[in-house]
Amino acid sequence: MQLREFYNLFLTELKPLYGYGETSAVSAMIFEHFVGKSKGDIIIDPHHIIEKEKVSLLENALLQLKRQVPVQYVIGHAWFAGLKFKVSPAVLIPRPETEELVKEVVSYIKTNGNSSLLDIGTGSGCIPITVKKEFPETNVSAIDISGDALSVARENALANNVTIQWLQQDFLEAHHWERLSQYDVIVSNPPYIPENEKELLDANVTAHEPHIALFVSDKRALIFYEKIAAFGAEHLAKNGCIFMETHEFFANEVGLYFSGAGYKTVIKKDIFGKERMVMASLSR
Repeated sequence: MQLREFYNLFLTELKPLYGYGETSAVSAMIFEHFVGKSKGDIIIDPHHIIEKEKVSLLENALLQLKRQVPVQYVIGHAWFAGLKFKVSPAVLIPRPETEELVKEVVSYIKTNGNSSLLDIGTGSGCIPITVKKEFPETNVSAIDISGDALSVARENALANNVTIQWLQQDFLEAHHWERLSQYDVIVSNPPYIPENEKELLDANVTAHEPHIALFVSDKRALIFYEKIAAFGAEHLAKNGCIFMETHEFFANEVGLYFSGAGYKTVIKKDIFGKERMVMASLSR
């Protein structure tokens, strides 16, 4: 099949699901990944004959996209802060909002010269790996409840040539904290979406991304933040800081909770004007 012909098939099949703009972007990613052809190549050389084995890969990719599998899972990677990360259904797909959280962490470390960081609920490892690439001398650790997620994170650390201390544990079980040290920086993008909001999310998120990394009980929506506050009371080093991503509707509530627990808090908006980041520090 010819290049432009197959590309047009993608547009025709996917447009009803994704709309033209997203369909065009997703299709371009697929052809770049599986065929090595950009949108420019499709215009310049529309009659290029696609090799038989690549046709099979494209047909499978189209089938997955029609099932609303996120394109990052289809091609097996996502970009975050300029770095390439392997992703699979075992981990969340890194998002731009989390890049903003990492920028806050990087700015803080540049100013304070801190030497240790812990990422809680690391998933693909995008947060600690990005920080470690920026600050090779920083001692970086990360935990996750999922062994499958940590396997992906380890592969990403190897691919990005950094060394991270990975720990598998359920952070909500406080007795596990004995294994952890004190840290200048604690960062987390924990599960924070109440279960009653599942129906509000896109089908490609709820059907394919790991629920354990997304959802919390409606009755204890702030449970991870409550635990992080308790953990920080013992494990945040002097003059250290906690950085958290939050639900846009819960940032103030998270800030108030930390203030009540003795922390000085700052709430920041993301690029969309939504309150999504909370920073907390203790006066010791």
